[in-house]
Amino acid sequence: MVALGPALCLVVLVAEAVLGSGVHWLGLALSAVLLAGLVSLQVLAARRHASVLLTPTVLRDGAETLDVAEIAEVLPEADPYAEDLEPWESAPSLGELSGIPRRRTAIGLRLRDGSTVRAWARDGDGLRTELEGLVAGDDAEDGER
Repeated sequence: MVALGPALCLVVLVAEAVLGSGVHWLGLALSAVLLAGLVSLQVLAARRHASVLLTPTVLRDGAETLDVAEIAEVLPEADPYAEDLEPWESAPSLGELSGIPRRRTAIGLRLRDGSTVRAWARDGDGLRTELEGLVAGDDAEDGER
């Protein structure tokens, strides 16, 4: 992705050289550097704010980390045909973004303190399955103590 802008500038450079209309070296070089820099920032921001990590102890959505032990319940999926939203569908989302990133699926979580949040991932079903297993495992451990 980052190399696409400079590659297009190279194509324009070759076209200008072939056509003999004079090559705009400085303009094309500055454009290539500017495009590469801007796309690099976008890629870095996407990796930081739209990534998900789930371990047996931690869920990280974007830049926010939540201990799996804090999750009391994984709430049921929302009915896409229901007229009313589920209460968790208007809850705050995890991460520093104001909502769920595009092409991500929201999953409602009830925390041990009674609050509700929305986790999210590209593979919402996979994250839901993994979280349900981890939360069920935490409940089983709590019962053994």
